[in-house]
Amino acid sequence: MSGGLVALLDDVAALARIAAASVDDVAAGAAKASAKAAGVVIDDAAVTPQYVTGAEPSRELPIIWRIAKGSLRNKLLIIVPVLLVLSQFVPWILTPILMLGGTYLCFEGAEKVWAKIRGHHAEKGEPAVSQGKDAEDKVVKSAITTDFILSCEIMVISLNEIADETLLSRAIILVVVAIGITLLVYGVVGLIVKMDDIGLHLAQKESEGSQKFGRLLVAGMPHVLDFISLVGTFAMLWVGGHIILVGMDDLGFHAPYAFVHGIEGLVAGVAVMGPFLAWLINTFFSLVLGLLWGLVVVGIVHLLPIGRKHGDVHKGTDSARGTAAEARAGSPAQAGEPSPDGDGPTGSHAPGHRPGDSA
Repeated sequence: MSGGLVALLDDVAALARIAAASVDDVAAGAAKASAKAAGVVIDDAAVTPQYVTGAEPSRELPIIWRIAKGSLRNKLLIIVPVLLVLSQFVPWILTPILMLGGTYLCFEGAEKVWAKIRGHHAEKGEPAVSQGKDAEDKVVKSAITTDFILSCEIMVISLNEIADETLLSRAIILVVVAIGITLLVYGVVGLIVKMDDIGLHLAQKESEGSQKFGRLLVAGMPHVLDFISLVGTFAMLWVGGHIILVGMDDLGFHAPYAFVHGIEGLVAGVAVMGPFLAWLINTFFSLVLGLLWGLVVVGIVHLLPIGRKHGDVHKGTDSARGTAAEARAGSPAQAGEPSPDGDGPTGSHAPGHRPGDSA
């Protein structure tokens, strides 16, 4: 009996080791897949806060939660199953799909750069979320649609990194990536949109240090959003350009990749800094290729009738971001300084109202 028990325990231990190894493989695969999709994740986090611009503070987190649920539903019920079927039966199609996604990233990044070069400043309008429930529903639907495009790119990039895994492993890893990235993006977005509320709360404390830090948070959030947007733009160009670079090599056009790889080889042997310098060179040329590739697409798109419509959409996006910056910046008085008559903080920061909501 004891021998049978020992054998059973050995079997259980062996199964536990296999399970632990599988968990490690899934974790490693998920980390590898998520890292390559980082550029799109940053852009997703940079884009989403605009959708709660002008919303009542009590509605900000519920709106983000609705968008997050829609994003997760799209990933788990549509994107992951479709990609798994394609990877299993027509794996060759993933490279063209990936390059299409990369082209879209290059286009979005290049259009932002082109708008900056032209000095484009959008007119500001009333945020849709301040216009009632129907308008809020439309904003949520629009956000989920935009997220669907970005989620497709994230999952295709992730799948491309684990293409050699078994079907079951690919499925588990993609589900882990889908859930993890959704929680990460919308958790960060929730923190970003509430950061000014935290600042306002601190600004109304008795401590002078808390007041200063609170006002700093309120005044700094527009700059944080601008920085995230800038990083997202560069990340889109870099990731998109790298996808195009590798995709062309996979499809038989080897010259661009061979050129970049050759330059990488010149610095790869440098002590300590070699790997970093090689990565930096690859990133630089990927970014340049992404910008050039994207500018070509921008030129083509804006020659077509749809280009004007696309420009209008971006004008609305820029307007929302501009209004968001004003709404979240406020002023020192709005951030908690007493009014001249001593009646308390100015800016009418009563429940349900934040500085700049009327902008």
